[in-house]
Amino acid sequence: MSTITTAQQTTRSTRATRLSDRRALWLHGLGATVVASAVATVLAMAASAAGVSFETASGTIPLAGYAQLTALFSLIGVAMAAVMARVARRPRRTFVVTTVVLTVASLVPDVTFGFDAASAIVLMLLHVVAAAIVIPVLARRLAR
Repeated sequence: MSTITTAQQTTRSTRATRLSDRRALWLHGLGATVVASAVATVLAMAASAAGVSFETASGTIPLAGYAQLTALFSLIGVAMAAVMARVARRPRRTFVVTTVVLTVASLVPDVTFGFDAASAIVLMLLHVVAAAIVIPVLARRLAR
């Protein structure tokens, strides 16, 4: 009887720990998303004030666009981390490799969308800075 009770308590404890880990992942991910969005927007403002145009044939990127897109793709990263935490054999490694590859792929449009050199460089820097904020925060919450 006590063996069954102990097994049930262990199962409940394990479930509670997993739920707590998932909440921590989402909360830290949301925090990193807010920070990355703010940093990207401030850096874009500073670059714009320094004379970087961020202009293409279809117009200039609006300031809110930096925060919105950074938040959108950061939240996609948080969701990816949550899925990998559940299904990947090595969630941390899988997440880091995947997100680094996706970050490198995100640099391609900056070069191909017709931005001038300064705009393209700053946009690529913004991608890397946002990734450098979000990826480590989420990776630390994933099992090795």
